[in-house]
Amino acid sequence: MEEKSKKDHRALLNEGEENELEVFGYQTQNLRRAFCLIASVLTCGALLLLFYWRPHWRVWASCIPCPLQEADIVLLRTTDEFQRYMRKKVICLSLSALKFPVSKNPDKPLVADHRSVINQAVLKPELKLQFIQVQKVRYVWDNLEKRFQKVGLLEDSHSCYDIHQTFGLGLTSEEQEIRRLVCGPNAIEVEIQPIWKLLTKQVLNPFYMFQAFTLTLWLSQGYIEYSVAIIILSVISIVLSVYDLRQQSIKLHKLVEDHNKVQVSVIVRGKGLQELESRLLVPGDILVLPGKFSLPCDAVLIDGSCVVNEGMLTGESIPVTKTPLPQTENTMPWKSHSLEDYRKHVLFCGTEVIQVKSSAQGPVRAVVLQTGYNTAKGDLVRSILYPRPLNFKLYSDAFKFIVFLACLGVVGFFYALGVYMYHGVSSRDTATMALLLLTVSVPPILPAALTTGLVHAQKRLMKRKIFCISPQRINILALLQKMGWTSGGLSLLLTIDDTIQGDLLDLKMFEGTAWIMEDHKVDCCKFGMSDSNIVIKPGPKASQSPVEAITILCQFPFSSSLQRMSVVAQLGGEDDFHVYMKGAPERMAKFCRAETVPENFPQELKKYTMQGFRVIALAHKDLRLGKISEVQSLSRETVESELTFLGLLIMENRLKKETKPVLKELNEACIRTVMITGDNLQTAITVAKNSEMIPRESQVILVEASEPEESVSASVTWQLVENQENEPGKNETCINVGNSSLPAGDEGCCYHFAMSGKSYQVLLQHFNILLPKILVNGTIFARMSPGQKSSLVEEFQKLNYYVGMCGDGANDCGALKMAHAGISLSEQEASVASPFTSKTANIECVPHLIKEGRAALVSSFGVFKYLTMYGMIQFIGTSLLYWQLQLFGNYQYLVQDIAITLTVCLTMSSTHAYPKLAPYRPAGQLLSPPLLLSVFLNICFTCIVQICAFLYVKQQPWYCEVYKYSECFLDNQSNFSTNVSLERNWTGNATLIPASILSFESTTLWPITTINCITVAFIFSKGKPFRKPIYTNYIFSLLLISALGLTVFILFSDFEVIYHGMEFIPTITSWRVLILGACLAQFCVAFFVEDAVLQNRELWLLIKKEFGFYSKSQYKTWQKKLAEDPTWPPTNRTDYSDDGKSGFYINQGYENSEQLPREKLGRGRQATEEHFWTIL
Repeated sequence: MEEKSKKDHRALLNEGEENELEVFGYQTQNLRRAFCLIASVLTCGALLLLFYWRPHWRVWASCIPCPLQEADIVLLRTTDEFQRYMRKKVICLSLSALKFPVSKNPDKPLVADHRSVINQAVLKPELKLQFIQVQKVRYVWDNLEKRFQKVGLLEDSHSCYDIHQTFGLGLTSEEQEIRRLVCGPNAIEVEIQPIWKLLTKQVLNPFYMFQAFTLTLWLSQGYIEYSVAIIILSVISIVLSVYDLRQQSIKLHKLVEDHNKVQVSVIVRGKGLQELESRLLVPGDILVLPGKFSLPCDAVLIDGSCVVNEGMLTGESIPVTKTPLPQTENTMPWKSHSLEDYRKHVLFCGTEVIQVKSSAQGPVRAVVLQTGYNTAKGDLVRSILYPRPLNFKLYSDAFKFIVFLACLGVVGFFYALGVYMYHGVSSRDTATMALLLLTVSVPPILPAALTTGLVHAQKRLMKRKIFCISPQRINILALLQKMGWTSGGLSLLLTIDDTIQGDLLDLKMFEGTAWIMEDHKVDCCKFGMSDSNIVIKPGPKASQSPVEAITILCQFPFSSSLQRMSVVAQLGGEDDFHVYMKGAPERMAKFCRAETVPENFPQELKKYTMQGFRVIALAHKDLRLGKISEVQSLSRETVESELTFLGLLIMENRLKKETKPVLKELNEACIRTVMITGDNLQTAITVAKNSEMIPRESQVILVEASEPEESVSASVTWQLVENQENEPGKNETCINVGNSSLPAGDEGCCYHFAMSGKSYQVLLQHFNILLPKILVNGTIFARMSPGQKSSLVEEFQKLNYYVGMCGDGANDCGALKMAHAGISLSEQEASVASPFTSKTANIECVPHLIKEGRAALVSSFGVFKYLTMYGMIQFIGTSLLYWQLQLFGNYQYLVQDIAITLTVCLTMSSTHAYPKLAPYRPAGQLLSPPLLLSVFLNICFTCIVQICAFLYVKQQPWYCEVYKYSECFLDNQSNFSTNVSLERNWTGNATLIPASILSFESTTLWPITTINCITVAFIFSKGKPFRKPIYTNYIFSLLLISALGLTVFILFSDFEVIYHGMEFIPTITSWRVLILGACLAQFCVAFFVEDAVLQNRELWLLIKKEFGFYSKSQYKTWQKKLAEDPTWPPTNRTDYSDDGKSGFYINQGYENSEQLPREKLGRGRQATEEHFWTIL
C-alpha cells in the first residue's frame, strides 16, 4: 500500500525526452502555511528569501505529500545532473463555461479523435480537468494513464490513414471550442518584462545579497568612500544588466509578435471555409495555404505541395519542397511510416511558404499538428527563455572554490571572535569586526570574473563574422579534441520570383547548360487540372537541342535516407510522360532494369570514386498515362521502378584553398578531424587523402558490416585500402581495396578506419563492444543519414571526447545540437541549428573559434586565480592586524580595491588569442594540481613575507606600539619627519583601541600587500601558448605599470598630506628599501615557481609517468589497450557476432570484467571529464 502511495505521488513528465522532469504531488496545509508566515515575519523576510532561492524547501515546509490526482501543488525536478526544482500550482478548468451544452455521458467522447488525451482528461459528469503550465507548455492530468500529458498537439500514434480520415474534412465548431479551452491559444507570447520585476530578480540574486551585507558592514565601520564606490559600480552593473535583459525581452517580443497576428483560412466541418486569427487555431484544424505565407503553427501537408524556406530551422535558405502525406491504409504511426523523411511532409512554424502547387483535388491543405510553444518556433523561443545549463566542470569547480573561500572566512570569523573577546571588546564591536573579516576572503566580484573572458572573446568573434547564441560554450571550445565535418546531398532547383534558387553546385551545373527556367501555368481547360509547373527551355546562348522545352509536372524530392530524387516531366510537343531520376549510384542500380546496367558498372564506379570525383547516376523511363491529371496520383514506388540506366555524371568538386591549411593546423594541434558525409565511401577516402586529413603514410582500413541473415550471424569484414602510384604531374591520390595486410612490424603505425552509414548501424546494433575500438581511430564515415550523424557524435562523447561539429545546417541540425560546439556555416546571424554560426562559408572559422575559446578559458582561470589571491592577501594582512585590534585604513583599501583590482578585472581578459594553436589543450577545470598548487604556493609566499614583516618591524629600534599610545604619539609628532628616532618605551596609559589604523605594522604591510596584488596580476597573465604576450594588452600593461608606480611613489614619498590621508607613519628610508626588496624577492620566487615549475608541461608529464598517473577517459583507456594488443588492427578477415540476435562481439583479450571499458558496464551514464592528469 505504501509503495502504491509513493508511486501515485511521483510521475515523469516528457519521459525519455531531453526536457524530462520528475513531478511530485503535494497538498497545502493551512497550519503549516501559518507557521511559515510567522517565521518569515520573525526572521524579517529572511525565510521568504530562502524559499525564493530554494522553492522545494517552501513546498516541503508548507505542504504534505499526496497522490498527484489530489494535488493542488506540484514540485518538478529535472532528471539531469543539475537536479533543479520548480514549484507549480495545479489549475482546475471547467468546460461548463462553454456557450454550448457539453455531453456528460461518460461513454460519449468529447472530441472525435479517440486517441486524444482530452477525452481522458475531462472528468464526467463534473466536466472538469486539471492542468499545470511548465515553461509555457500546458500539461493536463490523464485520468486513465494517471499522469500529466502534454496538450496542444496531435498524438504521434496516428497513422497516415487516421490523419486523412479523422481530420481531412476539418473539425466541427464545437470541437474547436473545446480544444481552444483545453489547449490554450495558438500564441507564442513573450512578455516584455517590467523593469521592477527585472530589478527585483537582479537584487535578490545571492551575489548581490552578499554584497549588500558586506557594504552594510563596511558603511558601519566608516568606509564611506570605498562603499560608495562599490555601490555606484553595483548600481551601474545592475542597471546595465536590467537594460540588457529588457532589450533582449523587447527583441524576442518583436520576433514573435507578428506570429500571433496572422489571418488564416480554415475549413470547418459542415460550414466550409472560414477566416480567423491564427491564435484561434487548434490541433486538428484544416489549414488552407493561399500562397506566400508565414506559418503560425506546425502542420502536416495532406493535399498539394509547396516550397518553404526553412532558414530559421537549419541556418540555410535553400528552398525545400514539401509533399503531401500519403493515404496509406495501415496502422503504423505516420512518422514511423516515413522514417527520417517524415519532415518532408511537415510545415514548421516560423518558416516561410514561398510557393504552393495545388492538386486536382483542390487547394493546398494541411492539418494543424502543434500549436503555441509546442511548435518548432515555440521550441526555439523556449530554448532562449529557459536555456539548459551547461555541464561544464569549470562552473561546478568555481562554486566549490567559492565555498572553500567562504569556509576560510568562517574560520576567520571565529578567529576574530576569539581575539576581540580575549581583549574584552564589547559584544557589538566584536560581532561587527568578526563579520567584517568574514567578508574579506570572498571578493564580491569573484562570481562575475568567469564571464569577462567570454565578453572579450565574443566581441572578437563578431569581428570575424562568427556569431554565438550561447556564450558559455566559448569556454568549451578550448577543450575540443575531435572535430567533425559534414557534407553531401542533392537538391531541387526552383524558380521563385523569376530567380533560380537551390544548391550552389546544382545552380552552377544548370548555368553551364545555358538553359532557362520559368514558372508556367498549365491550362486547366486543356488538361483538366490547375497547377503551376516549372518549364525548362534552351536559352539564347544554348547549343542546339532536340526539344523545345521540358515541363516538370511532379517532383519527388531528395532525402538523405533514400539518397535519390526524381521528376515526372513532359517534353514539348509530345503527349507522353517521362521519369528522370538521379542519386547515389549504388542505390540507383537497384531501381533500374538489370539488362540496362552495364556489367562493368561496379568497376567504372570504383574507377571514378577512387580518384575523388563526385559521381551521380542517371536513369529514365517512359510513363504510359491517359491524361495529365493521373500524374498527381502516382506513388513514388510506382515512378521509381523499372528504369533504364542512362549513365554516370562525373563531377570534380575541388577542395577550397582554405581546407588544407586548416586541417594541417588542427592536426598539428593534436585535434582529430573526422569526415561525416553523405557521399560515396571511396570518394570520401580519396578526398580525405587529398586534403591530408589522412596523412600520406597512414593506412586506411575499410570496415564493412552486414546484417544477420537466417543462418548467418552479423559479420564485419576488414579490408586494407592500398595507395596507387599517381601518374606524373597529377596531385590526386587513387586508392585500391586489396587483400594485403599491414607490413610486418607496422601494426602499431598510424591507421584509420573508414565505413559507411549502413556498416555503422550494424556495428551499433550487433558489435556494441567493438564500436569504441573502431571509433578511437575512425576517420571516414560515408553515406551517413542525419540520425546516424547525431548518433555518431553521441558515441564519441561517450568516449569522453569533447566534440565539435561543422556543417551547413541542412541535414546536420541534430549533430550540430548534439555536439559540445556546433558550428553552422550560414548567411544568417543565428539559427536553431547550432550555438555558433559563421557567415564565412568555409572551415577557416574553426581554428579561430578554438583559439578564442582557449584564450577565454585561460583568461577566466587567470582572473579567478587573481581574485582568489587578492582576497587571501587582504585576509592574511587583516588577520595579522586583528591580532592587535587593528585594520587597514579606508584609503588603503580604496587604492587596492579600485585603483588595482577593479581595473585589473576589467582589462586582464582582453589579451588576444595566440595566433598559433598549441599541440595540447589548457586545463579544463579549476581543481587541477597546477592551478591549486599555484594558488596554494602563492598564499604560502604571501604568508611568509607578511608574517616576517609583521614580526620584524617590531624588532626595529625605532618601533613603538603606536596602537596603544596613539594620543601620546600624535602629541609628539608635531613636526612631520620621515627619519624619526623613537624610543621603544612610552609613558602614559596603554589602552588598546578597537579598529584603530595608525601603526608601524599597517604602514609596513600595506605596500607589501599592494605590490603583491600587482605582481600576482602580472604572473597570472601568462601569454604563450594560448594568449598573446602580456605587453600586447596595452591598456592592462599601462594600468599595471601605473599602479606599481603609484604604490612605489606612495612608499617613498615624503609628503605630509599623503601620509595623513593614507594614515601612514613615516619610517626611515632604509626600511622602505627593505620592504621593496622583500616584495621584489617574493615576485622573483613566485614568478620562477609559476613559470618554470607549475607551467612546465614536460615536468608534469615526467611526474605523471613516474607516479603512474593515467587518464581515466574512455578513449585514452582504449588507446592504451589497443596499443598493447598484437592482433589489432585486424586486416583482411571477417568476424562474426556471437549470435544472430544480441550479437555482442567479444574480443578474447578483453573478456575479463575488470578490463572491459566502463561503457560496457554503464553505457547510459554520462561520463565524467578527465582531471588534470588526463589533459596532460
